[in-house]
Amino acid sequence: MIIGKIIGNVWATRKNDDLNGCKLMVVEPYEFEGHSKLYPVVAVDMIGAGVGETVLVVSGSSARLSVGSGAKPIDHAIVGIVDEIDLPT
Repeated sequence: MIIGKIIGNVWATRKNDDLNGCKLMVVEPYEFEGHSKLYPVVAVDMIGAGVGETVLVVSGSSARLSVGSGAKPIDHAIVGIVDEIDLPT
């Protein structure tokens, strides 16, 4: 899983038919001390999250299964909105 912040939306008028009706969001993974920063990813929003919210993102087969049959061409899916992160210092 990835923890990140939604930084934008993606609109695509031409796309695979299996993606029709999917809300696409740009998620920037958080950078934690001692860990490398990842590039932003495009994720299907399954829960109605919005720009500026901190979210949980799954990838690979977990992402495909979270949107139904597992046959859609999806690499990342937003599956939770984070209320709080508590890391020991």
